[in-house]
Amino acid sequence: MTYDIMIIGAGPAGLTAGIYAARAGLNAVIFEKAFAGGQVTKTDLIENYPGVASITGIDFALQMQAHAEEAGAKIMTVDIDRVDFSGGIKKVFAENEMYEGKTVILAMGAQPRKLDLESELRLAGKGVSYCATCDGAFFRGKDVAVIGGGDTAAEDALYLSNIVNKVYMVHRRDALRAEQYLADRINKTGNIEMVWNATLSEITGENLVDGIRVLNKISGETRAIPVSGTFIAVGMVPESEIVKGQVDIDDAGYVVAGETCATSVPGVFAAGDIRSKKLRQIVTATADGAAAVAAVEEYLNKLG
Repeated sequence: MTYDIMIIGAGPAGLTAGIYAARAGLNAVIFEKAFAGGQVTKTDLIENYPGVASITGIDFALQMQAHAEEAGAKIMTVDIDRVDFSGGIKKVFAENEMYEGKTVILAMGAQPRKLDLESELRLAGKGVSYCATCDGAFFRGKDVAVIGGGDTAAEDALYLSNIVNKVYMVHRRDALRAEQYLADRINKTGNIEMVWNATLSEITGENLVDGIRVLNKISGETRAIPVSGTFIAVGMVPESEIVKGQVDIDDAGYVVAGETCATSVPGVFAAGDIRSKKLRQIVTATADGAAAVAAVEEYLNKLG
């Protein structure tokens, strides 16, 4: 069988693409190596998706999966080994099987880069977050820490400064790596305190975060800082390994694709967090899923 669309990844982008493909009468399959929902399933509570006042990440993912399946989308649980986009018919190899399709939508997403601390992993979703815009509102009026010194960390600290009581920004160097205009804004924001030349050694708390311990790289001293939330902003790791050498990828590892979601290879599209773009949220992922299918339809129509 040759599918009209092969969708790799069943996060919000992939599931939305599946819904739109099914409604368009296209023969589509969604490949997912684990559970449908992607990063959404690791989010404790969602309160920023239009029309949904409050829902757990697991429930949101289950509802999206059910919607896609009811629309007629086919979801297969397989771990993809490699792909071949060199011909007109695209090929996906998984678990000793080969699947073929006229088009492919890459929707593998990205994972937050972790510090691999035991306390970080244990308290994930219990005060440890990787998304300030997703979870910042839960810490209104409280003290929080942001770990990192790049653009994302700076933007997170500034965003949080409008919500929380105080932000401790922990950076391992003595100057921010963020763009100068962001650094200037942070310097002018009264409730952001910089913790320079420091690395996070531990996040404290039994069932909820109640503080952090940081190590000063110069003095060797350890400082305990009481906070209710810790936002890790040390970068993302795109799940693009299987398509390296197949489509254009930027220096950070994201698949290069514009607003139409078209990649450097005709018939191959990228949607959601895997795509090179500024904002990565559920709402932008679902928008990409819809846009990618619209682009697929246009591509297939041109093929006749």
